[in-house]
Amino acid sequence: MVTRAQRNRVLRQPIGLGQKSIATETVDSGHDLDTQARSVLLIDYAQQVEPTDNLPFEDLHPVLLGLFGEVGSIMSTAKKLHREGKAFAGYRQAAIEEFGDALWYLAAICRRLEIGIDTVFSEAIRAAGYKGVLVAGDTPDWQVDIPNRGKPISHLDSVLLKLGEATAALLTLKANPSNPKTVLLSFADCYLECLEAAGMSFRQVVEFNIGKTRGRFLVPTPHTLPTFDDEFEAEERIPEHFEMRIVQCKSGRTVIQWNGVFIGEPLTDNIRDEDGYRFHDVFHFAHASILHWSPTFRSLIKHKRKSNLKIDEAQDGGRAIVIEEGLTAWIFSRAKLHGFFAGHKSISFDMLKTVQQFVSGYEVEACPLKLWEDAILQGYEVFRKIRDNNGGTVIGDRTARRVSYRLS
Repeated sequence: MVTRAQRNRVLRQPIGLGQKSIATETVDSGHDLDTQARSVLLIDYAQQVEPTDNLPFEDLHPVLLGLFGEVGSIMSTAKKLHREGKAFAGYRQAAIEEFGDALWYLAAICRRLEIGIDTVFSEAIRAAGYKGVLVAGDTPDWQVDIPNRGKPISHLDSVLLKLGEATAALLTLKANPSNPKTVLLSFADCYLECLEAAGMSFRQVVEFNIGKTRGRFLVPTPHTLPTFDDEFEAEERIPEHFEMRIVQCKSGRTVIQWNGVFIGEPLTDNIRDEDGYRFHDVFHFAHASILHWSPTFRSLIKHKRKSNLKIDEAQDGGRAIVIEEGLTAWIFSRAKLHGFFAGHKSISFDMLKTVQQFVSGYEVEACPLKLWEDAILQGYEVFRKIRDNNGGTVIGDRTARRVSYRLS
């Protein structure tokens, strides 16, 4: 039972990402938590993701189509679980992401119709007779679950079909937006029922979506960004400022010069048709400058964090180097298809999500996708100049999180 003191504490304190958990509390049907207590988490969610909504505000069409697509992704993920069972190991995380994306589009629709998403869910919960209510809490012993209807959980396939029908009904909002609440309530009810049938945690869905969308679309505040070696001595840190000269020899191989000393091994493109990959170390320099991470660069300049054996092995070791090299090669293969990102101001979300999967389990996974996008675009801007001039100097500035080029 949630006490009045607990409820008041929740309502007094602001709910920010990483400060409060988003949860549900299963309570008796006679519990008297009011609508404000139920809806506070969704108010916070809507506020957190609103700055990430860059779609045309006057047009419902792209938002409705986006929601339709995300519900289709939920169904596709569920189909894989049904077909492959435990073999589809990524189901749970994939489902959390897809449910979160659908919630984002629902919030965007509510925003355009000037209907609070908290109101939609509160009324859907009340109409369906849930025994649980949505609350936000800061006590670790609160049960984390989705609202409970107090009756047997429906089969996932059947509720997914209902969700599809409810989504199709939402498409009528484009032609007749005068009375939208009925179809919104129906969708919210089906959405919650699907969460329950899939065994998903509403808290996880919401928190993951906040982190994902804000990390992708918002320019991060510098002091909130991770740094990975501040507690180490200078000889184990990535330098705050560095200049790496890339020289192409008469043989066609490239070499790197740092502080007047040649380091590393001469490189070629290692492919039949030359594409400039011999200059790919520029991407490691970009990672080091902007992400404050590059096990390859650390190894190259011999600044591995050997004073901490665990970090040296897990973060600076051979496997981490292979991960970065493999990721760099994969991004390069994609970049070739897009003119090495010349004229691009953004990177596709799908590509950035693959980057995130590549580095899962390593310290750099703490970097938001927006920072990865910055590192990729800056790195390729310098790469194009290096390639066009067959060399030059790459300047790294960790403080400004910038990488730049000088012809020399």
